[in-house]
Amino acid sequence: MNLEEAKQAVIDDFSLYDEWLDKYEYLIELGKNLEAFDESHKTEDRLIKGCQSRVWLDWRLEDGKLFFTADSDAIITKGIISLLIGVYSGRTPAEIAGDDFAFVSAIGLQENLSPTRVGGLRSMIETIQRIAAENA
Repeated sequence: MNLEEAKQAVIDDFSLYDEWLDKYEYLIELGKNLEAFDESHKTEDRLIKGCQSRVWLDWRLEDGKLFFTADSDAIITKGIISLLIGVYSGRTPAEIAGDDFAFVSAIGLQENLSPTRVGGLRSMIETIQRIAAENA
């Protein structure tokens, strides 16, 4: 699945739910299904700055593609980072760096999060973009 298809799949998944309560439940499920994160990787240098809750992001460059793993100590935030890495993990740095992340707005995520969570979302996106730009 290419990047555009992956983003459209997220939009389609979110459109299945009419109520934001159901969409939050879906985010929680995404977080529960996040790949296990090595406890030894929960270090200061992997912590995303600007998030109210703690979010760790680890990455590796393999065969010209970035692969991300992440964890959070907050269940909704864990779902949000899971959503992002689900779309962007396994993509080239150029694909990620050149993307506008507009699907996040298309699903209405920013409008339905608290201001502190919106700030955290922005920090997650900026961190993923920075890693991509540094490796492009």
